[in-house]
Amino acid sequence: MIGRLTGVIAEKSPPQLLIDVQGVGYEVDVPMSTFYNLPGLGERVALLTHFVVREDAQILYGFLSSEERATFRQLIKISGVGPKMALSLLSGLSVAELAQAVSKQEAGRLVKVPGIGKKTAERLLLELKGKLGPDLALPASLVNDNQGDILQALVALGYSEKEAAAALKLLPPDVGVSEGIKQALKSLSR
Repeated sequence: MIGRLTGVIAEKSPPQLLIDVQGVGYEVDVPMSTFYNLPGLGERVALLTHFVVREDAQILYGFLSSEERATFRQLIKISGVGPKMALSLLSGLSVAELAQAVSKQEAGRLVKVPGIGKKTAERLLLELKGKLGPDLALPASLVNDNQGDILQALVALGYSEKEAAAALKLLPPDVGVSEGIKQALKSLSR
């Protein structure tokens, strides 16, 4: 169906956007992680989409990265997890944080997301085990708060979680935040 939209942002009302694609306005629901990284009103944007058709509605979900869309699609395959809950999960946790929670079997991190109870969190951990690629999980070296801040800064600058995590692997473990961002940006620009 509709796999990608490229157009101008006409309206922003979290978690929904109105994207004008050559005179046709598409309403797209996006996770907050995507919403916060969008350009301003009147600016162009390209979103990967997932189209859901139900008896009572046809809904477009949009994502800035293919990792987010793939994770969304993996989540909605799980019994009891619909698109709204998947969007809520991706709004509360980044793809890398979700992959890390699954790999470490941390139900407590999932329960912090609104709408996710203990049983749902345990089912998610069971169903997602081994399905979110190991390349999406944050390296163990990211326990350091500075590296977490560096990762968030790189993602805010438009790099994917995967690119940012790869750049972090090249940094010394005790690097400061500002110096780490500089070094990571240098390595990413090569």
